[in-house]
Amino acid sequence: MKLEGIHHITAITGDAPANVEFYAGVLGLRLVKKSVNQDDPTVYHLFYGDEQGSPGADLTFFEYPGAARGSAGAGMLHRIAWRLRSVASRDFWTEHLRTHGVEVSREGERILFADPEGLAHELRVVQTDEEPLSARSPDIPAEHALQGFDGARAYSADPDASASLLAEALGFASSGSDDGTWEVRGERRSSFYAYDPPPPGVPARQGAGTIHHIAFACRPAEQEAWRERVVQGGAHPTPVIERFYFRSVYFREPSGVLFEIATIGPGFAVDEDPEHLGERLSLPPRYEPLRERLEGTLTPLPSPRRAAVSR
Repeated sequence: MKLEGIHHITAITGDAPANVEFYAGVLGLRLVKKSVNQDDPTVYHLFYGDEQGSPGADLTFFEYPGAARGSAGAGMLHRIAWRLRSVASRDFWTEHLRTHGVEVSREGERILFADPEGLAHELRVVQTDEEPLSARSPDIPAEHALQGFDGARAYSADPDASASLLAEALGFASSGSDDGTWEVRGERRSSFYAYDPPPPGVPARQGAGTIHHIAFACRPAEQEAWRERVVQGGAHPTPVIERFYFRSVYFREPSGVLFEIATIGPGFAVDEDPEHLGERLSLPPRYEPLRERLEGTLTPLPSPRRAAVSR
């Protein structure tokens, strides 16, 4: 039984229209689902990814309009790493981001940047046999499109405290170095999860531009077994929660980061034509009676795919 790398990463935004403009427009991801936060349906839950909304490339955002900027501190994820195909792709993104007014820096062979609310990203050239998880965008040549998650980095004041749960309960493999990096490798997909020392004097404060949680992918039939392993590992998971597009179990690992184990499927095409994902407000069945009220209160958002077609 193995986790299949990262399923999705969920962050917070205070400005949904600007969020769509950056992630669908500048980064070229597909807005695959425009829904609501199932724990607070008065606010958006936006999902970006590849053409199919596949686990492994799914970046999501809760929108709390006007939310103050947060700051990533101990017990929080602070950076998302994406895969690129080639050095030429890295050069393309350096120029593309700067053309859109995004400050870019280098860390070794990686390029670093942040979204307009301060959420940090890195792009790295990765040679892999795993399927590229890419979206189509009129502004991003297909050979340079982002290819899904490579991993994520978190701040921890005591990463050793998390080692037992990660290795014994979740099956993460240590990189063997002293850099706090773990590998999550399934049969079809892999990701890394790494720790860094928290920045001194920076409070851990959830808000716009911060990551809420990270989810790892499992086969649907194995989710209860994973939950039991988490219990045996000393964590305190929620019951399995039905999220309509997948099922979820949540818990905090010892460093404080909120983890989720999410099923691969049923997926985003359960309530929309795959050719028209993200073009309308999608509501899980229990919230469908609230549609008229929610459509009257949620901020209208552009449909990036329709706008691209109409150019």
